[in-house]
Parts: sequence; structure tokens; C-alpha cells
Amino acid sequence: TVLLCIIVIIITQSFEDVRCKCICPPYRNITGHIYNRNVSQKDCNCLHVVEPMPVPGHDVEAYCLLCECKYEERSSNTIKVTIIIYLSVVGALLLYMLFLLLVDPLIRKHDPYTQPLHNEEDSEVDSSQARGNTVLERVEGAQQRWKKQVQEQRKTVFDRHKMLS
Repeated sequence: TVLLCIIVIIITQSFEDVRCKCICPPYRNITGHIYNRNVSQKDCNCLHVVEPMPVPGHDVEAYCLLCECKYEERSSNTIKVTIIIYLSVVGALLLYMLFLLLVDPLIRKHDPYTQPLHNEEDSEVDSSQARGNTVLERVEGAQQRWKKQVQEQRKTVFDRHKMLS
């Protein structure tokens, strides 16, 4: 619901895609200031953007020479679409994570490899149990075979103190 509210707010807000930004440094007893105004590119100068003019009439030209004005364009529709796609992917991943958290305990069976490390007799996997017809059973069988190999390597390295070749 929060995600939906954010998307609605982003879509319904109105943004200006063009602006003129003038950065004016300190001048005499006047502090520096940044001015923004939605004007056309040809009107992007200090005289059209800086309002109210902080200096008296005869100092306007000197003040405007110090100001740096830039015309800026952006595409708010592209920004909106990018944000919506990003939030949709994050939402889908969160839903998938919740699905896995709920379904994974139901699918998982007792893991025989949670037993002590050095118990040889109990760590062997029945080969008929590892074979299965469904994809899940095949994946679990491959996982069991991999765990058996890891156990054998651990025994070889730690019990017999031999390096594997």
C-alpha cells in the first residue's frame, strides 16, 4: 500500500521540465543567492530571473555581470517511469522473498547433514532417495550428493591430514 501511495503521488505531481538557474555571489553588503525561474532559453539571464533585484538601479549591470545563469532541461516523464520500474522490481523481489519464506519450510525435509562432522555411518545418503522424477527432487538429490562430497573432503583433510589432489 505504501508503494502504491508513492507511485500515485509521483504520477499526480506536476513538475516543470525547464528552468533558468542563476547563481549570484555576494556583492557589497548583499549576501549570495540562487535564483530559479521557469523562463525560455532566450530569456535565461540575470535581468529576467533575478526578482526582486537586490541592488539599486545603477548597480544592476555590475551585479548581473557577477551572476552565472544556466538553462536546465529535464524529462520528468523519464524520471517517473524509471522510479516506477525500480519500485516495481523491488516490490516483486520483496513478494518473492515473502513467498520463499512461507513456502520453503513446507518444501524442506529433514537435513541429514546437520549431524556431527565425524560420523561416517550416519552421513551416507541412500542413492535411491537421491533419485527423483520432479525438478525439486532432482535438485535436492544434487544438493545431497554435493554435501556428501564436502563431508568426504572434510574427513580426508581433517581426519587423515591429507591434501586432496
